[in-house]
Amino acid sequence: MTAATGRGAGLSRRWTGPLGRNLAVILLAAALVAGFLAVHAQWSPMHRWNRAFGDASFLLLALAMAVGATARLWRPAGRVIAFRRELGVYATLLAIVHLVVILAGWVTWDLWRLFGFEFHPQLGRYVMVQHGFGLANAVGLVALALAIPLALTSNDMSVRRLGAQTWKVLQMGAVPLWWLGIAHVGYFLFAHFLSFHRQTPDPNPLQWPFVGLVLAVVTLRLAAFAAATARPPRDLRRAA
Repeated sequence: MTAATGRGAGLSRRWTGPLGRNLAVILLAAALVAGFLAVHAQWSPMHRWNRAFGDASFLLLALAMAVGATARLWRPAGRVIAFRRELGVYATLLAIVHLVVILAGWVTWDLWRLFGFEFHPQLGRYVMVQHGFGLANAVGLVALALAIPLALTSNDMSVRRLGAQTWKVLQMGAVPLWWLGIAHVGYFLFAHFLSFHRQTPDPNPLQWPFVGLVLAVVTLRLAAFAAATARPPRDLRRAA
């Protein structure tokens, strides 16, 4: 092995080790938040930060869902499969910040408002005024409730304590999390601001990039599934 090769291998190990992976994903997350802040520069500060953290969280989740499928289709990509854990963990952390910004800045810690209710002074009680808003937020909360245990168990200690098989079953919760995330983000990108009784803002510029991203990840995962089912099981290959 040459000195240059050794240095390259050492650099690769540093970036693919736990510390390097965390640093890389933190930098990526910060860059994504900054980028989405710029995309939403014309919005009010609360909505800028709310959407920046939410959009960055969803993009990290999409990358986590794509990495494994890519590695199954293209063997050299296996070197980055370890990043799935950090991508999922930081996607969850960004989603928590996204929720806190909404609670503090949008619904002002009034949980009834989070689910689409507003207080009606004449009736003296809360009434439903935003049906889609409440349902979309309920979907987002279910997604976050799934994401938190996945993030907390995305480590070697959890694999040892739970056992590999139980741990894998738990981590399969990433699939419903992904679809719940699509439903939550899709509502706010396409439906929330459509209303017959108020001015409709310009379409969000991220609508079609979102569609393209979802289609790309779904296509990758379907292709990986097809490739896996086309191969005979290992024990049959040995017998042959």
